[in-house]
Amino acid sequence: MKYKTILLLILLGLISSVILTFIPIQEACGQNGGCYAVQASDYESTLGFKNAHLGIVAFSTLLIITFLHDRKSSKKMKNLIGAGLTIGSIMALYFLYLQIFVINAFCKYCMVTDLGLLLALATFFFVKDKKEKQIPLTE
Repeated sequence: MKYKTILLLILLGLISSVILTFIPIQEACGQNGGCYAVQASDYESTLGFKNAHLGIVAFSTLLIITFLHDRKSSKKMKNLIGAGLTIGSIMALYFLYLQIFVINAFCKYCMVTDLGLLLALATFFFVKDKKEKQIPLTE
């Protein structure tokens, strides 16, 4: 259940990133709301790439890794998920900081993405893995 919850939260982030990438900002956000202010700000890009495009790549990668781990768990995949969620959550905190203290506006799609990442990270670290049932060997 832990990784299915993480999958759902990652999928929500992916959907939000897809909306921000493929639907014109005016249609997705309107022109007078906080969402438009965030998307039209100087902070809509990181290292020359639109944040929504980076989100599609990051969430797609995390979705695939988490899905594969849910099917057949491995220590390496678990570590990749933890690293991806940690890096994503650091970015999410930075983007939340920008919306609250710099831009003074909120984008509903960014909030879904950022809060979803933070919840996924909390789920990853604080929800215990379900132990497989041990079948006793009978002689």
